[in-house]
Amino acid sequence: MADANIALNRFGLGARPDEPTPADPRKWLHAQLGSFDAAPSAIAALPGRRTIAGELADYLDQLRALRRQSGRGEAGRPVARRAQAAAISRPADMNAPMTQGYQSAATPALPGGKPQTDAMTPQAPDPNDPVAQARRFAQRQARDYYIGAVGGRANAALTTPAPFVERLVHFWANHFAISIDKVQVVGLGGLLEFEAIRPHVLGRFGDMLNAVERHPAMLLYLDQAQSVGPDSVIGTRFGSRPNRKLGLNENLAREIMELHTLGVRTGYDQADVTEFARAMTGWTVSGLSRGPGARFSGTDGQAGDFVFAAPLHEPGARTIMGKVYDQEGEHQAQAVLSDLAVHPATATHIATKLARHFAGDTPPPALVQRLQAAYLRTGGDLPSVYRALIDSPETWVAQPPKFKTPWEWSISSMRALGMRTVAPPMVTGLLNQLGQPTWKPGSPAGFDDIAASWAGPDAILRRVEAAERFATRAGATIDARVLAPKIIPAAVGPATTQALARAESPGQALALLLVAPEFMRR
Repeated sequence: MADANIALNRFGLGARPDEPTPADPRKWLHAQLGSFDAAPSAIAALPGRRTIAGELADYLDQLRALRRQSGRGEAGRPVARRAQAAAISRPADMNAPMTQGYQSAATPALPGGKPQTDAMTPQAPDPNDPVAQARRFAQRQARDYYIGAVGGRANAALTTPAPFVERLVHFWANHFAISIDKVQVVGLGGLLEFEAIRPHVLGRFGDMLNAVERHPAMLLYLDQAQSVGPDSVIGTRFGSRPNRKLGLNENLAREIMELHTLGVRTGYDQADVTEFARAMTGWTVSGLSRGPGARFSGTDGQAGDFVFAAPLHEPGARTIMGKVYDQEGEHQAQAVLSDLAVHPATATHIATKLARHFAGDTPPPALVQRLQAAYLRTGGDLPSVYRALIDSPETWVAQPPKFKTPWEWSISSMRALGMRTVAPPMVTGLLNQLGQPTWKPGSPAGFDDIAASWAGPDAILRRVEAAERFATRAGATIDARVLAPKIIPAAVGPATTQALARAESPGQALALLLVAPEFMRR
């Protein structure tokens, strides 16, 4: 790989044929740190948090009403638990094939892809079934918000003047992974990236960390919104009642330490996680419950906002990793986060992940040390770390060390074809087909960032099928032999050149180019 190709494909999101190849690749990358748009029109035009969270609040009100109708006490608890735990299996809205566009949930598809006829449509579900209600709500949120957010993300990536920074946004979104598998997160999932990551991708890691951990999508995904201190005002008054299941939830505290900051097995133990979880009690989301109970707990207010609810907070000082935190209220967990953000283990963890993403599945130790040093020297200033990344020789090796993920391959293919916009259902359908549905990694650890996870035979076959559809859409308008040196400059090998020359049609040549080894690796 020539330096220009590395800048375009390893650091960037793939070349566009209507843009010049950078004459000075490193200078081109450095300049992008000053040209990134945190709120491009494709994202700024999307519905806001107030609307999405307001609908979530209405849905949760309906669940509570169903519970009351089913009877209070233990008789009503299973109903509420079933509904709250109902995840989206794979709603039809979110799995529209790339070639079909949006498939309404009202006409589900058969395995062969044909819509059911009225005679074959199953009986309408009971409107009072909380699980069915959860699925309908998830499908509405997917249709109205999730699919559009994925489209906004893709359209921003297609025409961004700063593809390197845009790649970093995607990197951090996977680092702070949430999953729209959870009903409450379907509509809010994209907002975590748009509201907490994009504005801070060129700032300090600590600021991004704070924005992420306060965001409703993260608080709901990892159950922090329902964490109650046992000795808090709410815990002492209601926690012992037999029909109540209130208590401490450690999910977010554990993932902050294990995944977001320090890394696994880096000097903390279970007692530290529990103490951090106690410090975080009271960090929750406002406006998702209404009435006297919400006012008493301190969770009333605008739906979807972060709120510190003092009646949920566990009182007392906390000792975490040998340090005593005696701050009161919200400031206690804030102080812990501030320390975690600049901890040497966090610097190593972040440096290792960045090195793996840009320099290979086995991160070069010298690169990790250089990035870690830049992080610690500047207190987590991310542009300083990015500059060290650009200036490191390990990221410019000629042999491509990485295999594109489905997201990277899809965006680079669309950029290669000169696409400036893409229909949102096409993106969601394509990513589902390729095995990397956006904001749905299946665990808080995010999607794997190693080649073996994406380079299997079945995965390659799916890309071949998608490449053929891309080529069909393009028709005979694109000459792959002319396009190849533009999108993978100075890197097209003899075998690929020969395959393109022998292709039976322009479409076949284009499909071959999109699945050529030189294009699928970076």
